[in-house]
This record gives sequence, C-alpha cells and structure tokens, in this order.
Amino acid sequence: MSLTRQQFSVLSGFEEYDDTCIEDFDKTIINELESKGLLMDGKVTESGIKALEPYRVKRAVFIAAGLGKRLAPVTINTPKPLVRVHGVRIIDRLIDACLQAGIVEIYIVRGYLSEQFDQLLIKYPMIKFIENTVYTEANNISSAFIAKELLSNAYVFEADLLISNPTIITKYHYSSDYLAIKKDSTDDWCFRVKDGIIMEEMTKGAGQDIWQMVGISYWDKSDGEKLSKDIEKVYHSEGGKDLYWEQVPLCYRKENYKVAIRECLQEDIVEIDTFEELKAIDKAYAV
Repeated sequence: MSLTRQQFSVLSGFEEYDDTCIEDFDKTIINELESKGLLMDGKVTESGIKALEPYRVKRAVFIAAGLGKRLAPVTINTPKPLVRVHGVRIIDRLIDACLQAGIVEIYIVRGYLSEQFDQLLIKYPMIKFIENTVYTEANNISSAFIAKELLSNAYVFEADLLISNPTIITKYHYSSDYLAIKKDSTDDWCFRVKDGIIMEEMTKGAGQDIWQMVGISYWDKSDGEKLSKDIEKVYHSEGGKDLYWEQVPLCYRKENYKVAIRECLQEDIVEIDTFEELKAIDKAYAV
C-alpha cells in the first residue's frame, strides 16, 4: 500500500515514537490511517507495519577509506573515523545511531590503515568490510563505485562525522534525501534548494540563504539502482576518478534525481576537519 508523504510522516512517527506525540500529528491524517486499518487506538497495526516496509532503511554504507591528512598528526597512525573524541571513536557514535534505528546491515569501505578497522568487530560483529585498494589514486567516488550495488534503501555516511543527536538517523525515509543545516551564509560545501528539493549542484561558499550539506544521505530503492549505473559511468569517464561521489547525483547526473533536504541543527552533528578543530572540541589534544 502506497502512502502519501503526510500519511507516511504520521504513520512512521507513531511507529518510531511513543503516543505522547499524538497531539503533534494532523488529526485528519490520523483518521485516514485509521480508516485504512493502519492505525488503531494510537498504535500502528500489522497492516501499518507492512505499509511502512518499502520505506524502511535496509543498510548503512560508510565511506571510510581516506587518509585524513588535515587531522594530522593524530591520523598518522590512526584512520580518521577511529580517532577518539572524549574517549569514544568517532565512527562508534554513528554506528550506535544506526543500531538504535534498527539498521543492522552495516558496511564500511576502508582503505588507509585498513587493518585497524578490525578492532570494531569486537563491539560490532555485524560489520562487513569492503576493501578500497585504489584510495590513494582516486577521490571518494572510488569507494562509492566499489559499494555501488549496496546503495538502494541505504544510508551513505561520511565516517568522520561527530554526531551528538542520534535521533537524526531514522528507521524510515519517504524518498531520497540529504541531511543539511539551514544557513544565512557558509564557506562550507552547500547547495540551493527550492520547495525542499536540491536544485543546484554543490558549491563551496555559495553565499546567502543556502543549506550546508552534512555528509549523511539516504537513497531509496529506485535512486539506489540508478546510482549504481550512474556512478559506474561517471567513474569511468574522463576525470571521473577525481570526483566526490556526491557529485554524481547532484551535479553530473542530476537530471535523474529529485533529492530532498532533511533538516538538522548545527548542534546535532559536526565534521572535524582539522587538528585545530579537534583540539577545540576535546581539550585532551591541546596538551
């Protein structure tokens, strides 16, 4: 059973949160869902769970092969996702957020100091590794290319994001989307949006009234299948190996996609780009 976006928002809201949130939901939509047998007495029915199944996140893919040069010296002997902040590895918080959302099929594309990621298996035995042997020869599109068959109904994560609000990782998504932070101005990677949909390709320092991209995206079944083909074509094109993988759906093949914005807040998540930023967040590195 297909759902409208409003029906999906309410039904998934009831499934993911307790009924104390009922007052936040549109009563008309609640009545529609009850009439369809998807809700009953404030609870999602078995039919409701089945209706949500096509929108459920099936897996998470972490892009984690890079060198992390700007975080040197801590990345000389440690891959950036395994750097500890306040005693916890950066990637752990992301994996924990996935598990909290019921996402247990987890892949990590690794390259630099790849064997060090094995330590994650002690805490997360469900993880599967994908080896990127060309991470020094190509940009992160090489990691997406290697994992291209896994991108349907999937989150794709940059593996070096420090998350403080795990609830931004959700169990269900209506369509493909990209986490982003509304900004008046930024010198970070960003895009312009119209009616909630990304309209312009990624730029850096795009000026006023833009959205700062966060390195977490979700790709539904249809878009994931298209991505698999488009990433391969772009990767093998002239100059393709020098690209960021996100440039495929947002720039080079943007006519094939309609990617929504999903808003998060500045305090929800941060990318630690440099050693100076790491020291500012965790004073233990300032010694």
